[in-house]
Amino acid sequence: MRNIALVIFALTSLTLSGCATKEFVKEEINPLSDRIGRNESSAATLENKVNSLESRIGEAEGKLSQLMKEESAHRAALQEAMDMGKKAMDMAGGAEAEIKDLSAQRSSAQAAQERAEAAAQKAEEAARGAEEAMQKSEKIFKLEQKK
Repeated sequence: MRNIALVIFALTSLTLSGCATKEFVKEEINPLSDRIGRNESSAATLENKVNSLESRIGEAEGKLSQLMKEESAHRAALQEAMDMGKKAMDMAGGAEAEIKDLSAQRSSAQAAQERAEAAAQKAEEAARGAEEAMQKSEKIFKLEQKK
């Protein structure tokens, strides 16, 4: 009995409520249709923006890749320059050592030259002394012979 009462209630409800008219459906659907249209338009705009951003990201990635290659080349050039600088510093150190050695040799040569000049002066003085002694000896010899 209970089931029968439910079936009767359901049939009565359907009969009394009636069907919706086309005008009523249009009034209810139009605002929804407008909102769906705006949402679709917004979605299309957002999709265009996303595509544009993806394109820009692709370009940025390409530029980044190029910059990374350039940076790698610059690092290699920098390393080569640093190696060349180290070699130049080593060569300069060797040249400095040679300069010091040559300077020491020059100082030694100057000292030897000074000693040689001093010896030459002494030899000249000795030669003058010998010449004076020879002149004296000649005078004495001449005097002796005159006697």
